[in-house]
Amino acid sequence: MKRTSILAALIPLVAATFAGAQVRFDLPPAVHVARMRPPPVNAPVAVTRLGDPLPGLTAEEFAAFETGHDEFTKLETPESGLGPIFNGASCVQCHNGPMPGGGSPIRVTRFGRLVNGVFDPLAEHGGSLLQRFAIDPAVREVVPPQANVIAERLSPPLFGAGLIEAIPDATILAGAARRKPDGIGGRAALITDVVTGAQRVGRFGWKAQQASLLAFSADAYLNEMGITNRYFPLENAPNGDSLRLAAFDRVADVEDAVDPATGRGDIDRAADFMRLLAPPGRLPATPSADAGEVLFARIGCAACHQPTMQTGASPIAALDRKTVALYSDLLLHDMGTLGDGIAQAAAGTHEMRTAPLWGLRARAPLLHDGRAPSLDAAIRAHEGEAARVRDRYLFLTPGQQRDLREFLGGL
Repeated sequence: MKRTSILAALIPLVAATFAGAQVRFDLPPAVHVARMRPPPVNAPVAVTRLGDPLPGLTAEEFAAFETGHDEFTKLETPESGLGPIFNGASCVQCHNGPMPGGGSPIRVTRFGRLVNGVFDPLAEHGGSLLQRFAIDPAVREVVPPQANVIAERLSPPLFGAGLIEAIPDATILAGAARRKPDGIGGRAALITDVVTGAQRVGRFGWKAQQASLLAFSADAYLNEMGITNRYFPLENAPNGDSLRLAAFDRVADVEDAVDPATGRGDIDRAADFMRLLAPPGRLPATPSADAGEVLFARIGCAACHQPTMQTGASPIAALDRKTVALYSDLLLHDMGTLGDGIAQAAAGTHEMRTAPLWGLRARAPLLHDGRAPSLDAAIRAHEGEAARVRDRYLFLTPGQQRDLREFLGGL
């Protein structure tokens, strides 16, 4: 299917939109915003590159993807509910590499206080997430002096997110119960899903803090853009100061208006886009990459970066009982010094969700905080439960290490 792209120069657009608002942005220089023609009813959609929809969508599903794409790339303003404190003015600002739905080098800051092994998110001071920007400098947040833990996190890619959402909780729990080598454990992140109120297995976010894409979307609208919605109806107060919030909260809550005819709002449309994004496809194999894939299993990487999982039954045929080549078990693992020091939802300070490796070739820098400029550096930084596997990598010959990295670079 043919697809055209336009280059949306967001910096001038943002500057014009916020003229006089005294808002500063750290934006990538440009974002590719793709526009696609609807396919015929039930016609397969060929996956040609990152950012395409799942193949085989119906015309109705494709329309939902397109509408969601428009929402995902829409620039919010203070009049539409942006702020008063926020990290970005659109979803695509932080999820654009190399197309809408990808990750980016943009980082968000988390903070808290750790005393005698007990983590305090300093919620009364606006924690644990710092919102970097504000609609007025008078409400801009800072890391409070009480914090003794400060961590950064990259924006993760969302390609194939609907397939991850469609993996049954029972499948992830079975993976947690399975015996693993090298002292590797792994546990499912049991959280309360804000959408259903039920206990679910978390799978989205660096700490597996959300179980569904609608919850993930609703959380991001509030905490990254300052847009209240039916699941998160209360604004974040700047550094916990309710008086400053009252003085600068210019739009009545709830800001994400729900269409009374459908019961849906912007958070639902953004979730549709993420749900219907195609997963990354692998590059054509080379002899070196094939050898690296064998080494990946042999030294134990696959114990956590499980090559495939299966989705369950879904009313969307493109998600129904599919093999998901994500290279993750979606479990929390103790990563030792590679943990970010932040306790969040079900995850402890040293625990991180196993990052899916599909689409790894489109990411840089690497690891949750971007500390690794290369695949080699990322592997060498593994600690905690991954230490023995990392040591096996270190004992490989330079040629074997290159083979393994070529395999990873083709995912």
